[in-house]
Amino acid sequence: MLDLVQLRSFLTVAQARSFTLAAERLQLGQSTVSQHVQRLERDLRRRLIHRDTHSVRLTPDGEALLPHARQLLALERQAIAQFETETPRGTFRLGVSEDLVSAQLPGLLEDFIADYPSVDLQLSVALSRTLGEMQDRGELDLVMAKRRIGDKRGDSVLREPLVWLASDPEAVLAKPVLPLIVFPPPSLTRVLLMEALERSGTAWRIVCSCPSLSGLTAAARAGMGVLVQPRSLAPAGLREIAQPHLPVLEDVEFVLVTSASANRATVSAFSRRVRERFGKGFVSVGNAV
Repeated sequence: MLDLVQLRSFLTVAQARSFTLAAERLQLGQSTVSQHVQRLERDLRRRLIHRDTHSVRLTPDGEALLPHARQLLALERQAIAQFETETPRGTFRLGVSEDLVSAQLPGLLEDFIADYPSVDLQLSVALSRTLGEMQDRGELDLVMAKRRIGDKRGDSVLREPLVWLASDPEAVLAKPVLPLIVFPPPSLTRVLLMEALERSGTAWRIVCSCPSLSGLTAAARAGMGVLVQPRSLAPAGLREIAQPHLPVLEDVEFVLVTSASANRATVSAFSRRVRERFGKGFVSVGNAV
């Protein structure tokens, strides 16, 4: 018999690549999560996770178990959903900011689609302000996006610091004019970094403007300039530029904004999963093991 509690700890560690972050998400002690994984390994007589001081990664047996763990836990969620008072169903128009969609959302969306096959999920990806405008026109049921600290629209999920990033910070900082890699207007990140540079009197020029995070990341990895992102969403291959070389940036909040006409059961089910997965932070490349 496979224990679902142990499987949940195993799956969360596999997703987070971190025992520390997995414990936070599960609201358990790190030692408890470790014990769950150890008991699962003992029951299966297989090593599932390789852990050292720098990383956590699945063994071949762990990779083989992963899809079965997902399936078993999905069946558990579906059984629970069967007895919910209101079952999510119908069209669900979801808007997600560009920052989140490639690295943070796939697993969440996969689980939600598997759990609620009666929901017709329609995904829109854009900048936060653009998503807000779409929602105001009645085109979206729920938006997950960024807002400025102090803004009131939406319910906060978590707060994140913005940081300056570059593939080679020393080389970029040696340039007489700071080269910027930015989203186009009306990007909130762009507004905040421009305001910080203006306050500090830093000379700057835009060397790359692109609506896609993958395009911006490619330019930054090529050494074209500096990119600003929330710290735990920093793309691999880029290094944070330490203070005081560049001005301090404001934090941002990631929020959920619900339309008045949205199906409450569907929005509630999705929002609950967002808070369970991201309420303690996003998965970042540099998380502690």
